[in-house]
Amino acid sequence: MDVHAPAPRTGTWGGRTQQERRAERRTRIIGAALDIWLENGWAAVTMRGVCTGAGLNDRYFYEHFADRDELLGAVWDEVCFEVFGELSAVVAEHLDRAPLEILHLAVARAVALQIDGPARILFGDHAGSRVLEERRKATLTEATDLLIATGRPYLRPGVDESDLRMGTLMGIGGFTELLTAWRTGTIDTDAARIIDHVNRTAALMGSQYLAFPA
Repeated sequence: MDVHAPAPRTGTWGGRTQQERRAERRTRIIGAALDIWLENGWAAVTMRGVCTGAGLNDRYFYEHFADRDELLGAVWDEVCFEVFGELSAVVAEHLDRAPLEILHLAVARAVALQIDGPARILFGDHAGSRVLEERRKATLTEATDLLIATGRPYLRPGVDESDLRMGTLMGIGGFTELLTAWRTGTIDTDAARIIDHVNRTAALMGSQYLAFPA
């Protein structure tokens, strides 16, 4: 055995593997893009600006994303994953409550998230971005599916599935548009009144489908 032979490469540098460093760079790019988006809107997100914000060479952008659209979609997906996780946690923590009480708590959390957190990118103006318009439609469908699945144990027997889906879609779509209008200044009110209005509307809709809505 040659004691002078070089040691085999382990693929680590600074205590991290190549995969870990790659994942960290992706996280930094997404974080920088989100910061720009929150501050100036999605249209201000550029490859050069993101790399500068992330402190990375331009070539690392293309290590993870083919173009800006792919990055925007990734940022949207990350934020949606966080929001859906937060709202699912609210439901899981209060399963002992009545269905509308759970919904009221989820509504309050959703409003709080778009005030203080990155969720507010979901309620801006996405006109001009095909990828964001597509993401918005997909998110609306996913939210509808999630609310129906969550509410199914509380439904009256014999509820028409098509009617339930239309009502749920209308409710979530209206809630989204209300938050967007509030976010962009079209509606001048406060968070408490938004939450109260949505909850009263949800109670009216819930009476059509829930066995024990109170």
